[in-house]
Amino acid sequence: MVEGKKVVSELLNSKFKSHSIYSTDPEFKTKNKEEVHYISEKDLTRISSHKSPNKILGIFEIPVPAAIDYSDWVIVLDAIQDPGNLGTIIRLCDWFGIAHLVCSPDTVDCYNHKVLQATMGSIARVNIVYADIAVLLEENKNLAFGTYMNGKSVYSANLPEKGLLILGNEGKGISEKVGLRIDKENRLGIPQYGNKITESLNVATATAIFLSEIRRTEG
Repeated sequence: MVEGKKVVSELLNSKFKSHSIYSTDPEFKTKNKEEVHYISEKDLTRISSHKSPNKILGIFEIPVPAAIDYSDWVIVLDAIQDPGNLGTIIRLCDWFGIAHLVCSPDTVDCYNHKVLQATMGSIARVNIVYADIAVLLEENKNLAFGTYMNGKSVYSANLPEKGLLILGNEGKGISEKVGLRIDKENRLGIPQYGNKITESLNVATATAIFLSEIRRTEG
């Protein structure tokens, strides 16, 4: 379930198949002429997850994930819990052209309504797969890079054209089970230049920095 004209329109023009569309705006029409149910603001409030609904609400079928293409970088998330963080990371993947995102089974559901709203429609363009990361690392031949507070600076790292970038839980970081499968020389960090009182970066903010550096080094 997604809300708001922008996000609903993004999904209507994607691989997502609509189930039903509701709107309090009698002028709202879809490009592909899907049926729109026009309802009152009171009724929209009843089905909305927001205190102040945004006129349009869409319900879509969850698509079957595609096979992961490892010919480019793939982002891997180890137990990300905050819906806003996951939604922002999905949006970042879309911005930086990362087509595939792998989440551990204990990562927040990417179809959580808060996640969907945070993606601002980018979920329509990023393939998301939930899988056991430890098994993935054993089976995949691409280099796996983990993100750590004490990792070597990403700005001086020699990054390949493709690989796996693993980001860990907001409070605990990358789990020990996954960490055992990441070579020490592939543990990356973002150097701190400011006050040492600041303990860490938000995981979504860190993702933006890592992805920016990955794409920058491609030339």
